[in-house]
Amino acid sequence: MQKGTLEYEEALAAVIEILRSRALKGAAPISYGDLSSELARRGHHVPAHEGPMPYLLEDASVRESPDGSLPLLSALVVLKDTGWPSSGFFKLARRAPYKRPGDDVLLWTREIEKLAEHYATR
Repeated sequence: MQKGTLEYEEALAAVIEILRSRALKGAAPISYGDLSSELARRGHHVPAHEGPMPYLLEDASVRESPDGSLPLLSALVVLKDTGWPSSGFFKLARRAPYKRPGDDVLLWTREIEKLAEHYATR
């Protein structure tokens, strides 16, 4: 699956839909494996920890909040073993235009709270 192709764009739309749905239901995190399984049920083969998954998650956040004003959807996706996002999430959250402050715990906790708050009003 190549970025910029119809296949990628369709998988990206599915990722956004899945994560928005989670955010609307109180922003409960989802594991990479469960996200991969949900995408497979929708006809998109995206391995949990390789290939296009990190790009899809970053693009989902960028598409939802290109200017950094909205919470990052990718905060919802966590590693099964730890229950925490991967290092890629924290790198994205700290770079422009997002520039989220705080240590990892504070940053992620705030992002989940902001997701729940933002989507509760939708």
